[in-house]
Amino acid sequence: MHMHSPITRRLSRQIHVGNVAVGGGAPISVQSMTNTDTLDVDATVAQIERLQVAGADIVRVSVPDMDAAEAFGKIKRRVSVPLVADIHFDYKIALRVAELGVDCLRINPGNIGREERVQAVVSAARDNGIPIRIGVNAGSLEKDLQKKYGEPTPEALVESAMRHIDHLDRLDFPDFKVSVKASDVFMAVAAYRQLATQIEQPLHLGITEAGGLRSGTVKSSIGLGMLLMDGIGDTIRVSLAADPVEEIKVGYDMLKSLRLRSKGINFIACPSCSRQNFDVIGTMNALEERLDDIMTPLDVSVIGCVVNGPGEAKESDIGLTGGSPANLVYIDGKPASKLRNDHLVDDLEALIRAKAKEKEARDEAVIARGA
Repeated sequence: MHMHSPITRRLSRQIHVGNVAVGGGAPISVQSMTNTDTLDVDATVAQIERLQVAGADIVRVSVPDMDAAEAFGKIKRRVSVPLVADIHFDYKIALRVAELGVDCLRINPGNIGREERVQAVVSAARDNGIPIRIGVNAGSLEKDLQKKYGEPTPEALVESAMRHIDHLDRLDFPDFKVSVKASDVFMAVAAYRQLATQIEQPLHLGITEAGGLRSGTVKSSIGLGMLLMDGIGDTIRVSLAADPVEEIKVGYDMLKSLRLRSKGINFIACPSCSRQNFDVIGTMNALEERLDDIMTPLDVSVIGCVVNGPGEAKESDIGLTGGSPANLVYIDGKPASKLRNDHLVDDLEALIRAKAKEKEARDEAVIARGA
């Protein structure tokens, strides 16, 4: 099922956040943001490491003051994933984290202050090879735009973004990405669609303040899914009032469903019914929890009966079809063995891990031959 996506992506200018390419045809990167106190270096590092294990390509850290900037420097030295510093109002914080090795600066040029302050930040970014993210949010539009439009609108978001972009254009600084986030799906989608036609820079997608784990996942999937189907988006963050690790999981599942990324296991599972010959839901819950660490792209189907099971299994790397007195396992589309329910999850986990190792070894051999 690892076919190419039929989506034609918008071609944007490429920038680099640390060692991660963003835009220009690079894979769509998945981001999250820490919610620990940045001053608590140990806790923040631990959360970043959890995010990295989950597959995060980039992690954003809030840096509200100079003490946090110093803590950021310590955090940066202890992690390997690229870090974005989230900064508002005080341009000196941006200058300091630029010295401390930040991989990207998330700012709004409009709230940094006078032109010379923006120029100082841009100069620091240029000198250190650091890109900038312009982050526009419907909840914090400039007062004059609120007055002009009466309320947040897609046009207001885009005008705000273009205002900030003009700051960077005047300073001949093209290495930036832009977001125009709103909690309203229609507003965010319309704003991104408008902005995509006006600039060449990569776009950071998100539905801001989307909600809790369930409602936020649904809202983000609808909004980001519409844009990704349009080919819009170079990096994404799923904003959830939940453990940030869940943001990474949802983001990857979203991209996998659109065939835009293939990291980790793509599970195909039935919702179960009275025909099931094993506990499909319990099996899936256990497998997802146990196999979180596997990053090798695999299609695994878990179907409770023979109605759709064989068909799905024949298109999967590993497929399980419910049967009596034992369940049939397919490997690479062919019947391979039978598993009883007694140790079903343990046995299936072992088969999946073995398949992942086999695929990793095969891929490494191909790379070695190419070298």
